[in-house]
Amino acid sequence: MSETYLSSGVSISAGEETVSKIKSFAKSTFNSNVLSDIGLFGAFYDASFKNFKHPVLVSSVDGVGTKLKVAIAMDKHDTIGQDLVNHCVNDIAVCGAEPLFFLDYVAFGKLIPDKAAKIIEGFAIACKNNNCSLIGGETAEMPGLYEENDYDLSGTIVGVVEKEKIINGKEIKRGDVLIGFQSNGLHTNGYSLARKVLSNIDLHSTPQNFELTLGDELLKIHKSYLSLINALKNNFSIKGFSHITGGGIVGNTLRIIPKGLSLKIDWNGWQLPEIFKLIKTSGNISDEEMRSVFNIGIGLIAVVDKNEVENILRTSESLNEKGIVIGEVV
Repeated sequence: MSETYLSSGVSISAGEETVSKIKSFAKSTFNSNVLSDIGLFGAFYDASFKNFKHPVLVSSVDGVGTKLKVAIAMDKHDTIGQDLVNHCVNDIAVCGAEPLFFLDYVAFGKLIPDKAAKIIEGFAIACKNNNCSLIGGETAEMPGLYEENDYDLSGTIVGVVEKEKIINGKEIKRGDVLIGFQSNGLHTNGYSLARKVLSNIDLHSTPQNFELTLGDELLKIHKSYLSLINALKNNFSIKGFSHITGGGIVGNTLRIIPKGLSLKIDWNGWQLPEIFKLIKTSGNISDEEMRSVFNIGIGLIAVVDKNEVENILRTSESLNEKGIVIGEVV
């Protein structure tokens, strides 16, 4: 019997079916700058930025880590794509950039077109919510590298910012204030530790003081801060933003703090969310470890002049975003 690509575990027809299913999702995110259809060798985007004097492109690439294992265990694949887009959008938004387009990479042990479609529909939903276009990507079937039910994701975002409006922390000085904005859970970081210490709890059970099952709590969509960031940067002189991902509050915020300065954090300035309390007690994890691995309830930080704090807090509250003064630059 002769061998075929199908007998080695790769289905060309499944790939073609997947492309057919996802084309409408991608097209729903297109704007007038998108010049190509899905399926060509490259994606075309018109880069004539008429409203910019000196446009600067800002790009970032990321994944969602082992949060994928929770999605696979729950057999819930319609939110993980939104996680990835929002994570990437936040990473460039904190630099002052507006997202333009997103490209994805999805690799499966076994390609199931309906599962792939749910993931990519999530990309499209988040792209529309963040006013950017899903213009291309790669869907791969890789038996032998991934188990049959496993898959992996990565995404690339490209945005644009006026050169003189880049936000990079250069103006931060001693005495500036850190305003933290709440996360809605783990977002996309710390899942390897969380999964290890919570492994004895059924994902379909609802722990004490929780409103959702553990699985649904862990799959809460990584929050996009784009609208909040835009409102703050357009109305105030924001000196820096930090997106709190792996490395925690200190590790991420120090990335924008000028040399010679440091941070003083009031760790008692906000209430630790229940999911982090459960992780901490289940694993007997130290405060120091929790603070370095997780966002512990703060997903975005704005570094601002102390004289603008009250106005910023009022503005954020009007957007249903609760700002909390959590520290200062020292």
